[in-house]
Amino acid sequence: MMSIYQFSAQRLQGGEQSLNDYAGQVLLIVNTASACGFTPQYPGLEDLYQKYHQQGFSVLGFPCNQFGGQESKENSDIAQFCQINYGVSFPMFAKIDVKGSDAHPLFQYLTKHSKGFLTDGIKWNFTKFLINKQGEVIGRYAPTTKPEDICSDIEKALNA
Repeated sequence: MMSIYQFSAQRLQGGEQSLNDYAGQVLLIVNTASACGFTPQYPGLEDLYQKYHQQGFSVLGFPCNQFGGQESKENSDIAQFCQINYGVSFPMFAKIDVKGSDAHPLFQYLTKHSKGFLTDGIKWNFTKFLINKQGEVIGRYAPTTKPEDICSDIEKALNA
């Protein structure tokens, strides 16, 4: 059976990381951007990470510049921006494509295994995917969904 654990991605600071390193955790995977109207969701994502991390939960951020050119920074600048402006401590990965023929294989998997509204493709920054402890997609949330509105779903996944 396929899961996200078969994929790996570059971290913002460099180096490849296998998503198998997160096996057994509940994850919220988010495509992010530094200059988006939804960028103020970073503190909410950090709050989720802090609230549930000790219970086996992580947020994984994947910057993307495919929507309105809202992530034009280099990886080192993205890391600095997220830390200085929002105190982000959850894992952040290198900038990737999340749609189209060059989409990262992880996001090809995520969109294939979760239905979106009107289209299965990612339509904007801060689309969120909830992953269970087995590495399977169990929820997909629109960019407009605030991180705090996902708490009950995270708690259910942690308790499953």
